[in-house]
Amino acid sequence: MATIGVLIETDGGGVKATNYGVLTAARAGGANDVVAFVVGADPEATKADLGAYGAGRVIQVAAQSGDAASAPDLLARILDKAIDEFGLNGLMGLASAAGRDLFARLAALRELPLVSDAVGVDWDAGAVRKSHFSGKTFATIKIAAEPLLCTLRPNTIEAVADETAAESGHFEVPLEDPGLVEILEVQQAGGAKVDLTEAAVIVTGGRPIASADNFKMLEALAEPLGAAVGASRAAVDAGYAPHGMQVGQTGKTVSPKLYIACGLSGSVQHFAGMKTSKIIVAINTDKDAPIFEKCDYGIVGDIFDVVPMLTEALR
Repeated sequence: MATIGVLIETDGGGVKATNYGVLTAARAGGANDVVAFVVGADPEATKADLGAYGAGRVIQVAAQSGDAASAPDLLARILDKAIDEFGLNGLMGLASAAGRDLFARLAALRELPLVSDAVGVDWDAGAVRKSHFSGKTFATIKIAAEPLLCTLRPNTIEAVADETAAESGHFEVPLEDPGLVEILEVQQAGGAKVDLTEAAVIVTGGRPIASADNFKMLEALAEPLGAAVGASRAAVDAGYAPHGMQVGQTGKTVSPKLYIACGLSGSVQHFAGMKTSKIIVAINTDKDAPIFEKCDYGIVGDIFDVVPMLTEALR
């Protein structure tokens, strides 16, 4: 039985729901022991949530001096020590902006390969599955190194409850120097109520949305679904939405349970960013649009007619 570590991301002290899919991947149906690492959060307060998805131990990691949560170099060095202390065969985390940055530092520190934005992992084979060539194909990459380091695309692995009586603990490393980078302040952009990369449902608008003001129509549809609102590159380039809302090869990669594409043609570049969505619903006036070859359900119609009808039906 392997021992797999999972770096848990929190928001306001609470566990982000997207961590549960990572725990499920690490647990591998009960084949592995899972150690969940939390930073800046109370392990006692989170162990019930994390134990429900297979974490046997919840460990708060910290440095003797310095805030690991705001110093990625420092946190990478703490995790480097934790790998040896807990005898980890693998370490996983979310392929978020913070996760990608941190795991790259850790891989460089230990001189190990890293697979970022993976969509699956096979612990027995020491292999990781990853999307390649704008989502046109998937590659299985065998990692001939230990511990195996990878970040998982949010929502790609369905979270499966696996009740475990988790124990809590602390691991403090005698480090003081924060390293080369220290985050002094975080300024969050306003607008989005739900993070695109972690949303279970996404409503995205394309160029036919015609104006920034018309995104209010998509927000109205998103509200009863608890969804995030995204935009295509064409809509962003036209000035209808900020780049932070862009989904696609040059924007954010998402993997929601439901993706509603409003006025999207279905270009290869956009599809690369949302190909792993579980269910895709497309609304377009052009019955020959490429998006209809890639969706699960298609509606041929004007978004300005269809979207308000869907919103009303949901409400």
